[in-house]
Amino acid sequence: MAGFRTVVIQSPCKLTYKDGFLIIRGDEVRTVHISELHTLILDTTMVTLTGYLICELMHEKVNVIFCDEKRNPCGQVLPYAGSHDTAARMMAQANWSDTRKAALWQQIIQQKILNQAGVMQEVSVEAARQIAAFAETVTPGDATNREGHAAKVYFNRIFGKDFSRDLKSDRNAALNYGYSLLLSCFNKEVTARGYATQLGIHHRNAYNSFNLSCDLMEPFRFLVDEVVLHQGERTFDKEYKYELLDILNTEICYQQQKMYVSTAIARFVRNTTDYLDGQTEWTEGMMMHYEDASHESHRDV
Repeated sequence: MAGFRTVVIQSPCKLTYKDGFLIIRGDEVRTVHISELHTLILDTTMVTLTGYLICELMHEKVNVIFCDEKRNPCGQVLPYAGSHDTAARMMAQANWSDTRKAALWQQIIQQKILNQAGVMQEVSVEAARQIAAFAETVTPGDATNREGHAAKVYFNRIFGKDFSRDLKSDRNAALNYGYSLLLSCFNKEVTARGYATQLGIHHRNAYNSFNLSCDLMEPFRFLVDEVVLHQGERTFDKEYKYELLDILNTEICYQQQKMYVSTAIARFVRNTTDYLDGQTEWTEGMMMHYEDASHESHRDV
């Protein structure tokens, strides 16, 4: 069974491995069975890990995130090969059909915009209708950049006309933190499937090691946006981070089944890569819809 727990380490301690358990030695000793772990976040630099533990975490495909001295995510541990046929999958990935890539990107951007419209309903129903109209005109590959036009309207309406993603603010810090958490989960699942995170279907930045993950996470960004919208202008502190971490422990409905967001991400990555490999045809039910996010949280950190 795939891991489901998110564990956050915030105090100085030593992490070791014994008999299938993560051992946390700090002011007291705590244990977590590694098979239960989905994500381990080291939210302090005052942590010591054994090499044995790191190897076991990679073997179990646990998402391990390191944070810097400012407690912001700065790195992630991923195994070299997430699947027994990684080489074959990467060769197939390099030859994905341009037609399928363009068609999938069209579906992704259409749903991203519709999910943004769902968030905007809390601010203005009329503005939500306006942005939803952009989704109707998205072409294969989004050649007319409906994504960019929708984003400008979206952020200005939910956060105010003076808001810019380039500003240094608590709100942007929260967005960046939340997006980093989502990205790490997509990196984990893309790697576990045996694909290269560098080879995207739309993002092609030579300096971005996570082009494919950035592509696939787009319909899920609204989960972060909605939390940040509800937090208002508050300071980005430890409790704020907990609210964002809780996204991974939220139960939503995906493909008519109730599951954690982390599980939905794994299923979505499988569906999209199977489609790109030519193993399946795309269906509407494979996409992540705003209406299916029930926001039932089960924090376990």
